[in-house]
Amino acid sequence: MPRFICLVVFVVCCSLRVGASEGVFDYNSNCLKAYRHLMALQFEEARLMLSAEQKKNPANIIPLYLADYEDCLNLLFNGDPKAYASWKGRLDQRLELLEQGDQNSPWYRFCKANLYLHWALVAMRFNEQLKAASRFRKSFLLLRENSALHPGFGENKVLLGLEQAVAGAIPDNYKWLGSVFGVKGDINKGVAAIVAYLNAHTDGKAMLHEEAMIYYIYLKFYLLNARETAWKYVNSNAYAEKDNLMRSFIKANIALNHRKADIAEAIVSKASLLQEYPSFPILYYEYAEAKLMQLDYSCVSAYQQFLKNYKGGHFVKDSWLKIAWAAYLQQDKKSRDYAIGQVQKAGNAQTDADKQAQKFALRPEWPLPALLEVRLLIDGGLYPKALATIQKIDKQGLNTSNLLEYHFRYGRIFEELGQDENALIFYTTTINSGRQRQEYYAARAALQSGFIYETQGKKAAAVAQFRDCLSMRNHDAQNAIDQLAKAGLNRLGK
Repeated sequence: MPRFICLVVFVVCCSLRVGASEGVFDYNSNCLKAYRHLMALQFEEARLMLSAEQKKNPANIIPLYLADYEDCLNLLFNGDPKAYASWKGRLDQRLELLEQGDQNSPWYRFCKANLYLHWALVAMRFNEQLKAASRFRKSFLLLRENSALHPGFGENKVLLGLEQAVAGAIPDNYKWLGSVFGVKGDINKGVAAIVAYLNAHTDGKAMLHEEAMIYYIYLKFYLLNARETAWKYVNSNAYAEKDNLMRSFIKANIALNHRKADIAEAIVSKASLLQEYPSFPILYYEYAEAKLMQLDYSCVSAYQQFLKNYKGGHFVKDSWLKIAWAAYLQQDKKSRDYAIGQVQKAGNAQTDADKQAQKFALRPEWPLPALLEVRLLIDGGLYPKALATIQKIDKQGLNTSNLLEYHFRYGRIFEELGQDENALIFYTTTINSGRQRQEYYAARAALQSGFIYETQGKKAAAVAQFRDCLSMRNHDAQNAIDQLAKAGLNRLGK
């Protein structure tokens, strides 16, 4: 792949320099087809189409712009530091070539803005936060300028909508990023702009349809807490994941986070038949997660496939911890201890999941096996089984940490079973007894209480819970929980 794409970029660069003053932005049907292949992670097909388009129309700059998708999607999914070191100079090369295009075209600033956005996300992926912030700012300023010059250019509104929504959910410890953006975030307005774009192109043939769809799903699911709406969308006729690895990944990811482990397993199983599947080891991780949440310990082999094939550092520590969990629940002390040792050595601690795995590995305090099973069953959506398991636990013999988790898990079960008042009782107990502790249970209990009150239309109570959640500091899942609480306040206009 790298050798071929380098050749394509070289040919494009040479051809554009020959007629620099004649560079055009022709987003024609061939380019649109190539875009769809790229966003389906079908890179080989996309390369062939872009190469053919460049031969047919050598002055067209759009193939150069689209080639950036393959690089960035590869880096975002696979996190290979060697590939990043080799490819990161391509941003400046492509920006330079875009200067040769028609600067009066709405595509001129838009393409530059999207390239900056791509590489801002990549920089965040590789923990280069200042570089990411700088690129986000450049992207936003270009989009704002383009919007003033070309107010009818709909694609512009999709990216502006995304950036506006994301800025509305920045946790307190990332406030500097908001100041770099120079924009007051608003999740509702940002999502509304993306929805308007999708509604204006219901045939699914818009030039930014795939990205608009992805942004809509994740913003609805995570920042607007409209999880059922997002789930219905990925199961609608507008979203068909067959033969599309990207859509399969997203639907499985939403299924896992919507506590539908069995469905996630089925989606990834079907996706494994696609020829592109082995190129994206993160799918092995998704499959392993789905298995573990159903207490199916064949998950270990899937985690091992992920670890064997993945070049990045994200979710590596988490995977080793999950392997340790499986061994612990099967009373295999040797395998458990080996996996815990690997947690300390492998991967990085950039994600909250990896941070928690690293912290646990340094000072392992194993929970009651039944409580761990309850946690996994809740995550998998097996609530009746989780309830039956937790009811067998004698809480009188639990230590402080296990008792805190016991109350929190009971609250989660009741919430998912639609028994809100019972859930709130257990959440209140969790908050009162755990707000000064490092475990995330109290903060998460406040967050879930806020969700319940928000759903019930009790705005003041919801705001109070979200603010209480944000007041709890130095717990294990600070960034992720803070972002969700901040998003809740933003939704409620606070």
